[in-house]
Amino acid sequence: MYEIDFVEFPSSSAADSGEFFETAFGWTSASYGPTYTDVQGGGVVSFGFQQDTARRTAAPLVTIRTDDLERARVSVEAAGGVVTAEPFSFPGGRRFHFREPGGAELAVWTPDS
Repeated sequence: MYEIDFVEFPSSSAADSGEFFETAFGWTSASYGPTYTDVQGGGVVSFGFQQDTARRTAAPLVTIRTDDLERARVSVEAAGGVVTAEPFSFPGGRRFHFREPGGAELAVWTPDS
């Protein structure tokens, strides 16, 4: 059995990154020394590959599923995240991209009804 059960991001501030995910999404974080923070609560369901050069990111893009894209955007911005791609439609749903305080870019998406 092989399954992805962990994703690690580079960060300019591991503590700030952990706090961001606690505040924005209610997940938990634990510090393992001054340069490493572990965040739990997100879950990894699947992963894919983006070939479109207009949409391809430089680093892996983790997406977070939600029922309410607008509420998620408010939470991201209130927690200190910066939207890097405005909401857009794609086959199966809508999403936006954001950068958390430590510098990692992620996305939040919602499936089509």
